Formats: sequence, structure tokens, C-alpha cells
Amino acid sequence: MSIEVKVRRFFRIVPLLLLATVLAAAPGIASAAPVQGPDVASWQHPGGSAINWFAVRNSGHDFAMVKATEGLDYINPYFVQDSLAMRVAGISRGAYHYADPTLSPELQAAFFSTMVLGINGPGDMPPVLDLEVSNGLSPAALINWTHRYLNTVRTLTGRQPIIYTYPHFWQTAMANTNEFTDYPLWIADYNGQNAPGPLPGGWNNWTFWQYTSTGRIPGVNGNVDLNVYSGAQGDFARYSNSASPFGS
Repeated sequence: MSIEVKVRRFFRIVPLLLLATVLAAAPGIASAAPVQGPDVASWQHPGGSAINWFAVRNSGHDFAMVKATEGLDYINPYFVQDSLAMRVAGISRGAYHYADPTLSPELQAAFFSTMVLGINGPGDMPPVLDLEVSNGLSPAALINWTHRYLNTVRTLTGRQPIIYTYPHFWQTAMANTNEFTDYPLWIADYNGQNAPGPLPGGWNNWTFWQYTSTGRIPGVNGNVDLNVYSGAQGDFARYSNSASPFGS
């Protein structure tokens, strides 16, 4: 076996070992099968190739976060394709909007909410705001923008949005504000540990943790971000609109 092959195998194994450690240590998920899943965008469709969502589901992934929109004029060209295939495969869908803070938050919220059809269908997780650039806004202006976007999405969908961010961005661009602790946190932190590091913004709990950007799973071509659900929002089936109204 060549050194190159050994290195590739090593980097495929590391995220799996990390996840096993996470599950042994994280509250709420240690006693049950892990609720885990990738997040994908057009990057996961090299050359126009499709994602095999049945293979993703059969490899133990219960959900996926899919990029839907960005700014006011970008729609992920694979969003509808992936959304339909995920539903058929029985994978819960989270849809996210990549924020452009230089544009109207209300219009972006309406653009996203229209594209995802209110994200209230079977298997739909709450809407996600991907906030990782300030585009020159001051912390005060960005905080105001974020409040307006989240309030509009909540009004249009009837669901409490999830915030995706990473610690350094929140601590700097958002001045580490604690004004958003009522919103579930999806934190990106590739620290190689068994849990995210200290959470920013006054959050006491994380709901989703993106723990690697170099995961490899069946059904997805190339590297993919991997995430785990902490159980902070309760039963995942109900949180993702997957539970039967007549009982679990």
C-alpha cells in the first residue's frame, strides 16, 4: 500500500473516530443511536453528479442540511433535486440561507421562505440562517440585520430558525452578543475534540455541531461537512416534522 493511500484512509477514519468519541461524551445522545448527517451545496455535485441519498441513509445518516439560497438572486441548482430525493429516501431536510448582510434582510427572508415552501413539510427541520460574513457591517448593524431576518423568517414560516455560525466570527463580527440565545445553535468547530469548545454569545447548549469539513460518506462524491444532533431540542423525529401526529 502506498503512502498516499494510507494517508487517504487515515483522513477518512479520523471523522469516524471523532464521532464515536462525541457520542460517548455528549449528553442526550450517548444512550441512543447517533442522529447525524452531512450538509451539502452545489460543491457536492462535481460535474453535475447526483448524491445517492439512499446510500447516505443506509450509512446511518438521518438528516442533511442543504443550501437553498444566497443573497437575493442565487438558488442552489441542486436544491429541488436533493430535496425530493431526500424525502423519498427518508432523510430529514434542513434548508439554509447564506446571508449577504449588504442586502435587505426582509427581502432575503422572503426569498428563502418562498423557495423552501415555508419548510413545513414532512421531514422538514426548522429554517437555518448561515451567518458567517459581515461584508463590512459594524457589529451593531449586523446584530440589527440578524434580528430583522430571523423575525421575518419566523413570521413567514411559523418556526423558530436555527443560527449557523462559528465561534471566532460571532465573537468578532457580532461582538459576542448574547441577544440570540433563544435560537438553536448550529456551531462549526473543527477542534478535534469530543465536543465543541466554549460556545460564543451566551449559548449554554448547541443543537447541531459541524465537527469536520473533510468527512467521507457513501453516496456523496468527495469531502463533505458532517454534523451531529445533540438532542437539545428533544425528540429528533418531532423536531424534524417526521413524527406521526398519532404517536411516535
